Amino acid sequence: MSLKPPGRTARLRQAGLSLVELMVGITIGLFVVAGASLIATNQLADNRRLMLETQIQQDLRAAADIIVRDLRRSGYWASSHTGLSLNGGAVAENPYAATSPASAASAVSEITYQYSLDGDVDNGAIDAREEMGVRLEGGVVQMRLGESGWQALTDAGTVLITQFEITVNGRRIDLPCMKACPPGAADCPRRQEVRDVSVLIVGRAVHDARVIRSVRGDTRLRNDLISGSCPA
Repeated sequence: MSLKPPGRTARLRQAGLSLVELMVGITIGLFVVAGASLIATNQLADNRRLMLETQIQQDLRAAADIIVRDLRRSGYWASSHTGLSLNGGAVAENPYAATSPASAASAVSEITYQYSLDGDVDNGAIDAREEMGVRLEGGVVQMRLGESGWQALTDAGTVLITQFEITVNGRRIDLPCMKACPPGAADCPRRQEVRDVSVLIVGRAVHDARVIRSVRGDTRLRNDLISGSCPA
């Protein structure tokens, strides 16, 4: 049996990929890698945006909750029992009841109010530490904490507040008197003003202007305004 050197056909069968086939394979591989990278990049961007939206929403909600809880205390007066009268006689006025604005047909971006911090024995005077308020200043919601002054309530490095509105709505109720009011009396009978406050905060992320969120908080002021008088 004689051994013959491999012919041309055998050599062709043992040959590797051609240059064209190799380039086509590399191109297809690059397309697959590029598609996978694009999907991964989009998922990372969506995840980052979702986390940013959640953070902005939580920051705005926390600020609104703090404002609403503090506003609800507006007008607290430790000596409120002195403002009651069973026989229609003169009564003491609540020195902490007023807010500025007391009521408004349109929204405002700042409100000031007071409440007593004197404990069970009230001195009847508004001290500097009892002066409170909230406002929008330079894209930041600020709260006034008595003698400490205005403090930032939102983080300027995270969220820019684009809209901050406070609306105070009042509803007056006539209180009955033991004696009839004189004809034409402007301040009789006594009146109770029930006040509702609505707070709207709109903000956008500092690092992504597409992320915009808003929150609204509503509350009723616990201490109503009392005005007028009854005949003695």
